[in-house]
Amino acid sequence: MKPELPVSALRRKARLEGLSAIEFPADLPVVAKREDLARAISDNQVVIVCGETGSGKTTQLPKICLTLGRGVLGCIGHTQPRRVAARTVATRIAFELKTELGGAVGYKVRFNDKVSADTSIKLMTDGILLAEIHSDPLLKNYDTLIIDEAHERSLNIDFLLGYLKQLLPRRPDLKLIITSATLDADRFAKHFGAVVIEVSGRSYSVETRYRPLQISEEGEAQDVPQAVSSALDELAAGGLRGDVLVFLPGEREIRDTAEVLRKHHASSVRRGGVEILPLFSRLSAAEQDKVFKTGGQRRVVLATNVAETSLTVPNIGYVIDCGLARVNRYSIRQKVEQLHIEKISRAAANQRAGRCGRVMSGICVRLYEEADFIQRDEFTDPEIFRVSLATVILRMSALELGDIAEFPFIEPPTPRMIADGYQLLAELGAIDETRKLTKLGHELAKLPLDPKIARLLLAGRQYFCLTEILIIASALSVQDSRDRPLDRQEAADAAHKRFTDERSDFFAYIKIWAWYEQALAHKQSNRLLAEECRRNFLSPLRLREWRELHQQLHGQVAEMGMRSNEKPATYEQIHKALLCGLLGNIGMKSVDGNEYLGARGIKFFIASNSVLAKKGSKWVMAGELIETNRLYARCMARIEPEWLEEVGAHLIKRHYYDPHWEKKPAQVTAYERSTLHGLLLNAKKRVHYGPMNVAESREIFIRQALVGGEFETRAPFFQHNQKLIADIEALEHKARRPDVLVDDELIFAFYDSRIPADLHNGASFDAWRKEAERAEAKLLYLKKDDLMRHEAAGITTDQFPPQLKIDNVSFALSYNFSPGKNDDGITLTVPLALINQVVAARCEWLIPGILPEKVTQLIKTLPQKLRRNLVPVPEFSAAFCREVPPANMPLLQTLARYIREQKQLDVPLDAFRLEQLPPHLLMNFRVVDEHGRQLGMSRNFSQLHGELAPRAAPAIVAATVEKGESVSEQHYTSWDFGAFVETREVKRAGQTVTLFNALVDEEDAVVLRAFDSRDAAQAAHRGGLRRLFMLLLKEQVKYLEKNLPDAQRLGMLFMPFGTQQELQQQILAITFERCCLSEPLPINEAEFNARGKEAKNRLLLIAQELA
Repeated sequence: MKPELPVSALRRKARLEGLSAIEFPADLPVVAKREDLARAISDNQVVIVCGETGSGKTTQLPKICLTLGRGVLGCIGHTQPRRVAARTVATRIAFELKTELGGAVGYKVRFNDKVSADTSIKLMTDGILLAEIHSDPLLKNYDTLIIDEAHERSLNIDFLLGYLKQLLPRRPDLKLIITSATLDADRFAKHFGAVVIEVSGRSYSVETRYRPLQISEEGEAQDVPQAVSSALDELAAGGLRGDVLVFLPGEREIRDTAEVLRKHHASSVRRGGVEILPLFSRLSAAEQDKVFKTGGQRRVVLATNVAETSLTVPNIGYVIDCGLARVNRYSIRQKVEQLHIEKISRAAANQRAGRCGRVMSGICVRLYEEADFIQRDEFTDPEIFRVSLATVILRMSALELGDIAEFPFIEPPTPRMIADGYQLLAELGAIDETRKLTKLGHELAKLPLDPKIARLLLAGRQYFCLTEILIIASALSVQDSRDRPLDRQEAADAAHKRFTDERSDFFAYIKIWAWYEQALAHKQSNRLLAEECRRNFLSPLRLREWRELHQQLHGQVAEMGMRSNEKPATYEQIHKALLCGLLGNIGMKSVDGNEYLGARGIKFFIASNSVLAKKGSKWVMAGELIETNRLYARCMARIEPEWLEEVGAHLIKRHYYDPHWEKKPAQVTAYERSTLHGLLLNAKKRVHYGPMNVAESREIFIRQALVGGEFETRAPFFQHNQKLIADIEALEHKARRPDVLVDDELIFAFYDSRIPADLHNGASFDAWRKEAERAEAKLLYLKKDDLMRHEAAGITTDQFPPQLKIDNVSFALSYNFSPGKNDDGITLTVPLALINQVVAARCEWLIPGILPEKVTQLIKTLPQKLRRNLVPVPEFSAAFCREVPPANMPLLQTLARYIREQKQLDVPLDAFRLEQLPPHLLMNFRVVDEHGRQLGMSRNFSQLHGELAPRAAPAIVAATVEKGESVSEQHYTSWDFGAFVETREVKRAGQTVTLFNALVDEEDAVVLRAFDSRDAAQAAHRGGLRRLFMLLLKEQVKYLEKNLPDAQRLGMLFMPFGTQQELQQQILAITFERCCLSEPLPINEAEFNARGKEAKNRLLLIAQELA
């Protein structure tokens, strides 16, 4: 018993049985080989059919399969490289089988599915079959597959053939038929080990004429539209017996040529004698159908290479071939698409010529020279060598087909191309380091888009802008809906201006979408909607295609659990999402001109139709980079470099330099230099270095924070250790020898042996320390013996005191061993308020610990004849220091006197050469203000005092000032200020200072002031007291001024020295000095008055005596 057929097979069988007898057109060359073909298909799993264009293989092979009983257990799958071909071939086969389209014969292309459950012959694009592999890896839905136009060697075809090569052993029931229009079929036969059936092509001869572009007298070459027009004139001269098929590189050239032909053949077009028809993939179905409907008038079909093999345009008697095609090539080095118009191969040229020998003898006019034709490549480069392999690798990885290098491609790609494909997928986050698909990679593989565009959709979910990204991603996947006719460019630009956004071209898509959705919501009819679109220079066809793709993608992402955002996304969200797929298209403005530096060293210019073409921006992102005559970036947007750091984190190359400890944050910080694809994002960015290099950061932490003391912590161990180290360092400075404290390496080793390997910052260290100290409280405490290389004998507080006391005022001393530096030796810190309390002579004695060395060095500066009496010098110096205590007398005077006493040797003071003393044996004076700020520093105190003492008040109000209160000076003309006190004590700079009171002469009165020094006070006091006596005896003063004897003569004699008035005042001053100021001076009012009364009677006598 035969096994029962599945329901689907029964439905197909019933449908086929309902068909009328299958007929084969006798005029097609393939029909003559029908028996051979049927036998080969029955006997072999794989058959290669080689037949030139017009042989009928595309339409008749599915019918031959039907006669063999194929198409029942599964469909006869029939792939075409282009959508237009799939649809027209399906229509033709359905017509020949006398059945409606969508029944026994159907087709499935993007946006259009005319397939039912009982379809036996299914036309589709090769992309549709590839997509079905994901859900049906064994292709169980098919019992026969026809891969048509395999000679085109598109990426999809090559991948399909490789996949089927692996699949056939697992599907022995599956028949594979591969058709090729060129003699390249042997390559397929070897690949599959299959038989080749050759079918003759055209039935009629074709005459080839070469008509290269003409060069004018000015040396300018004729353009292609003009050359086509001339060729058409030549063909029409003999009367056209059939239609004309013109091959052109692209849509733009088709439009230009159509315009030239309509103008040149205006009368024929008006009369209806000539119809000019365009043919390219993106035309609407209705416009494409016009090409296949022959009528009474002659037709000139202007086509791209879609008509080279995929479609057979009926009634063609003439071909005009420009010999060019627009070819998209991918540059591995630059990672950009290069869209160049290139010369076609000889095989492609012959394909084009074959289009006119099918129904009649034809003429092919080639617009280039025969020598040029002979030198061209034999076959067109397979697409696998012209595009990025990222899509294929992604698809293969999702299907788990193994390593691409082992995949059975007809012509395997180069290792460099494979590496480039993997690199792009890594950039997109689709694969990991082992080249295995990530979770994101698996999601990308589910989307029927270029991986870069598919990545945008997943980023739309991540950045909560899926609504907007769906619009943009679908727009980038179809042709731009904006029309810009050559003859109406300004009007188109003006119409499109409403859709622009000054920051981003991507936003134009969102605005156009919003406009179109609104137009659809309010449309009255399809015709009126189309007219409204054209008024705004928008293509209704492309808008519809865009919307269909959007719906398809929307459904797909919904199936994947992705949800649209409820509120509109921000500019930043949308463009971060776009960057996820377009990181290779970023650019930074160069310093010169309008050029941009792009990824991996490329340079590009912004296309003129971008909103950023004139204004530009420091950082930009492009939707695509296309190289024509130069590299242009299209669909631009401004971006921020910070976004690149977030989105491209996995690709950024980071170089860290200058790692160092920072006290405030208590961590190791470094500077980061980051680049993305060679573009500098940050030259010097502060970063936390700890996690990036734990070992190095830990070492820096120990060396700079713990050993170097740059650590803010209240930890007892740290305070203890730092004080211990500071004390030992102070001993070094005092002893003037740097070998007491152990090397830093030993302190480092101490901490290194105790601190865990993963600690590198203050916070984690403190947390560990608190826990560790519970078990061992003194774990991190250093010991004095561990830190000292030897005992610093003699370094005592008596020998090296922290302060120097001068007349009961203490001055801080600091010690520094820094030979050659300004502060080498001992520094006496002098508050400005106490500068007058410093006795320079006392400071010459330095301190007990260093005085012997200074005396020794002083003696050594003496001449030999003096010095020899004092040997051994060190012992003599030691004896001097022992026997003579420091005093306020100059050291040299005291030393000279001691030498005289001990050795009966007179040593003149200038015999000592002070300039030969090392600087550290002279006291260094540092004057500071009340805030501790240094005002000056010098070893010459007299100079320092001269500069800074005037800033300190030289005298203060004395007797009347109580408790340090500040009062204004009071003027006295008589002794009514109580008893005179010679000294007083005040607080200055935190110390008790003795000041010396004095009466100060102010000419018409006296004031009480206090002086820092006794000598200054005594000198001022005598003058003040004299003035007070003169005020007491003012009547006597007046009398003396008038009656000074011989005043006239004395004045004449004094003229060389001064005036008579000045002489008079001097005589009066000396007179009062002798009469009133004998010791002891009066100290109270009674003594003062008594002294004045006594002097009253003597004044005249003394004055006359002086005169």
